[in-house]
Amino acid sequence: MAKSDNNLVVGLDIGTSKVLVIVAEVSPDGDIEIIGVGHHPARGMRKGVVANIESTVRSIESAVEEAELMAGCDIYSVYAGIAGAHISSFNSHGVVAIRERDAGVGDSDIDRVIDAAKAIAIPSDQRILHVLPQQFIIDGQDGIRAPVGMCGVRLEAKVHIVTGALSAAQNITKCIQRCGLEVEGLILEQLASSQAVLSEDERALGVCLVDIGGGTTDIAVFVDGAIRHTAVIPIAGDQVTNDIAVALRTPRLSAEEIKHNYGCALVQLAGGGGAIETPGVGDRPPRKLARQTLAEVIEPRVHELFNLVRSELNRSGFEKSIGSGVVLTGGSSRMEGMAELAEEVFHLPVRLGVPSYPGALQGVVSSPLHATGVGLILFGHGNRQNIRSGRKNGRGANALDRMKGWFRGDF
Repeated sequence: MAKSDNNLVVGLDIGTSKVLVIVAEVSPDGDIEIIGVGHHPARGMRKGVVANIESTVRSIESAVEEAELMAGCDIYSVYAGIAGAHISSFNSHGVVAIRERDAGVGDSDIDRVIDAAKAIAIPSDQRILHVLPQQFIIDGQDGIRAPVGMCGVRLEAKVHIVTGALSAAQNITKCIQRCGLEVEGLILEQLASSQAVLSEDERALGVCLVDIGGGTTDIAVFVDGAIRHTAVIPIAGDQVTNDIAVALRTPRLSAEEIKHNYGCALVQLAGGGGAIETPGVGDRPPRKLARQTLAEVIEPRVHELFNLVRSELNRSGFEKSIGSGVVLTGGSSRMEGMAELAEEVFHLPVRLGVPSYPGALQGVVSSPLHATGVGLILFGHGNRQNIRSGRKNGRGANALDRMKGWFRGDF
C-alpha cells in the first residue's frame, strides 16, 4: 500500500450490469500505467441510474476492494461515469469583446466567452455536466482551435453543452461517498469511451460512437475534431437478454449466459455448431435448440436498436458528416455479427472499438467492455495535468477552474 494517492488515477464505471474499477499510476514523465482492475456484477442500477442505494454501494465496494488488492494500493478518490435517459445535450453560442486587443485573446477572455455560451436557462431539476468547446471565432474567422494570443475585437465560442438530472448525479455521488471515496468528477460515459477507442483521424473525418451497455446505448458524434451531438437510447444488452429469456422460456441468468456464449446478431452467420442446452423454468426439463434459432431471437432486437441509432443520427443532422463511419463499443457490442448487422443498417463502415493500451495489463483491458473505464482514466489524467498547468500559470485551482481546464483539455 505504498503508492501515493497523488500518483493514482482511478476510473469508476457504474453500469447497469457491472461495476468496473480501473486503477492507473502516473509516472514522473507523465505516462500512465494501469496497475489494477476490479469488477463486480451491478446490483441496484436500472438503465444507468441508481434504483437501490444499498445494493449499489455494496457492488461498488466489492469492485473497489478487488482493484485495491490487484494494484496493491488504497483508493481514496475516483472519476465516475454517468449515463441514463435523463441525459440531454444541445449546442450553444457565446460572444464577448476581447479586453486587450493589442495583447490578444487571454485566458480570461476564453473563460468569459464560455460563460456567455452556457448562460442559458435549463430546468431546475437539471445540472450542467459538460461544456465542450467546438470552435472559436475571432472577428468572423472561424475554425480556430487555440485562440490564446490571437488579436481581434470580437471573440465567439461554439460549445456543446451536456446536462443531466440533478437527482441522478446526486445519487451516484452519494453511493460513491458512502464507500468512503471522493468524487473528483462525473463524466458522460460515451465521452469517456471516445477517449479510449477513437483516433484523431476519425474525429477529424467524422465518426459516430455507439456505446452499447447493459441498460442504455450511448451515442456521441464527432465532426471536424469536435463533439457535435450526444444522445442516450434506453435499449441495450439487457433487452436482448430479456427477449432470450421470454422466447426460450429460461431463467434470466441462464439467458445472459447463453447470450454471451452462443449469441449471434446475424442469422446468416449463426450456422453450424452443436445444439445449445437451455435450462427450463421451475421443474421443467432443459431443452435443446440450434444456434440459428437463438440468432432469430437476437437479430430483430439488435436491428431495432441500430434503427433507433440511425434515426437519432438523422435527427441530429450529422448523418452525412460521419465520413469514417461508426465505431461500436461497450460490453454488448462483443457479440458476433454486431458489426456486420450494423453495416447493413447504416450503409457505412463499422468497426469494433477496443481501448488501445500497450502496457502490461493489455490483455486484461483490451476489450470493448473496458472502454468507459479506460476513458475515465484518460480524462482524469488530462484533468490533473490541466490543474497543474493552471497552478504554474498562477491560476486558481478551485472546482470551477478545474472543470474549465478539463473541458478545454478535451477540446
